Amino acid sequence: MNCRKGDALKLSMKVQSLTQSRFFETHCVAILRISMGVIFCWFGVLKFVPGLSPAEALAGRTIQALSFGLVQPWISLPALALFECALGTLLISGRYPRVAILFLLAHMIGTFSPALFFPREVFRGFMLPTLVGQYILKNIVLIAAGIVVSAGAPSKSDATVC
Repeated sequence: MNCRKGDALKLSMKVQSLTQSRFFETHCVAILRISMGVIFCWFGVLKFVPGLSPAEALAGRTIQALSFGLVQPWISLPALALFECALGTLLISGRYPRVAILFLLAHMIGTFSPALFFPREVFRGFMLPTLVGQYILKNIVLIAAGIVVSAGAPSKSDATVC
């Protein structure tokens, strides 16, 4: 492919112009919030169907450990699926943003719990996460996104939803 410096510069300027546009300035928090909601709904729906979610077994064992064995996976997985779908729906709709952030905080506490209960499944050595550990650690990005969404959430005195 033959690409001239001028073409690359024009493309770079178009990309820069697009990312600095008013649209993204105005809607960046809403885009982030909705994309988070889609992910939570997607992962939640997977948990409604046994065997579809790669996190199913780990989630079931974690909730069982958190509940001191009182809540079995056949109860906890549909409840978790419902919880994730509710969180996703709150995020997508933009309604009750503070409730959504509280749900997100509770969910993140649960997602990091396997590091305490099943450390050998999460890390194979110091600072060496397994695939399960990587799956858990990526939630740091969701926490950061939640902070951004929370900062962009309207206060109680605001009449609009971001």
